[in-house]
Amino acid sequence: MFQPVNFFIGLRYSQSRSRTGFVSFITFFSIVGILLGVASLITVSSVMNGFEGELKKRILGLVPHIIIESDQEFTQLNSTVSKLPQVTKFTPFEQIEALVQSRSAMSGVLLQGINPELEQSSIVQKNMVAGELAALTTNKYQAVIGRALARKLNVSLGDTIRLILPNRTLFTPMGRIPMQRSFTVAGIFNVGSQIDDGLVYLSYTDSQKLMRKKQGAISQYRVYLADAFDIEQTEAELRKLLPNTELTTWQQSQGALFSAVKMEKNMMWLMLSLIVAVAAFNIVSALVMVVNEKQGEISILQTMGMNRGGILQIFITQGMINGTWGVALGTVTGLLLTIGLNPGLELLGINIFGAGYSSQALPIQLAWQDVMLIVLSAFSMSFLATLYPAYRAAATLPAEVLRNE
Repeated sequence: MFQPVNFFIGLRYSQSRSRTGFVSFITFFSIVGILLGVASLITVSSVMNGFEGELKKRILGLVPHIIIESDQEFTQLNSTVSKLPQVTKFTPFEQIEALVQSRSAMSGVLLQGINPELEQSSIVQKNMVAGELAALTTNKYQAVIGRALARKLNVSLGDTIRLILPNRTLFTPMGRIPMQRSFTVAGIFNVGSQIDDGLVYLSYTDSQKLMRKKQGAISQYRVYLADAFDIEQTEAELRKLLPNTELTTWQQSQGALFSAVKMEKNMMWLMLSLIVAVAAFNIVSALVMVVNEKQGEISILQTMGMNRGGILQIFITQGMINGTWGVALGTVTGLLLTIGLNPGLELLGINIFGAGYSSQALPIQLAWQDVMLIVLSAFSMSFLATLYPAYRAAATLPAEVLRNE
């Protein structure tokens, strides 16, 4: 049973100076180590959460969450898909790999034919830096491209580009040639991701003409969800509703990127947690030295009637006080670093991303559940570090110690 006197003795031991300065140095080093580990974990996890959130917003705002390939009529398919409450948007579109060529350069892109009237609230429309999506009118043969692609091709609004479909060919008197057509750049967007370098938008009708498809023949549809990470359940429900339909999810096209980010976050957690673990082992070293110093006092306490449980509580209290100082100071330092990171970088004039990035601020998302997990993990490591020295102190035999004093 916990006794207040045990706590106060442990508190007194934690405040008293050691006969050797080395023990005090190890104790100080363990507190600083836990402080640095906890502060680093809070700051790094907040930045990684921010990057993951930015990826979700920027990439999953552009990439269809599910692509349906079907020969069913749009109205029939729409009535079926719209039964799912998590579906927020369902539109026909065309998608094909292509080459885009200007007078000075050529690049591989993903070509998408869309209905611009249904994209007015999309992330592309919100990030247009020149022109607008509404310019993609039928039979005008106009295109909207990313700013990174525009720079690569050295084109701007009003310039002409040529779209080439290497997988679609025509028979001509000169032999087989790939389908191609010239388009005018009618808009430029800057979402701030790699998609800016590899995506070209056309009007839905113009994309069908480019591919020599029958007008009105729809084979591909885009599905957007309220929560893109609810993809597995939605895919299973769609496969039941549309058994003979081919489905492609964003996890198949972009899942590797998110898996890499998650793995990087987990590895960062592991490496920084080792800092806390090493600092916790310093608590072991410091407490073992204190136990060796306090052998006489431990024996006196035992002869006065204190049991082994009381001795355990004294040294667990002393170790946990050191751990608590490290965790508390580390949490405050980590929160201050997280909140002040962007203002500090701006004050120092440090630009991490370079001039080509749409936002110069680090994406930071402070998750309190992560903070609580870090704090509890650090407390747990500190507690485990106190057990061996405390057990060693409790195992002291007062008769032997007092005989040797």
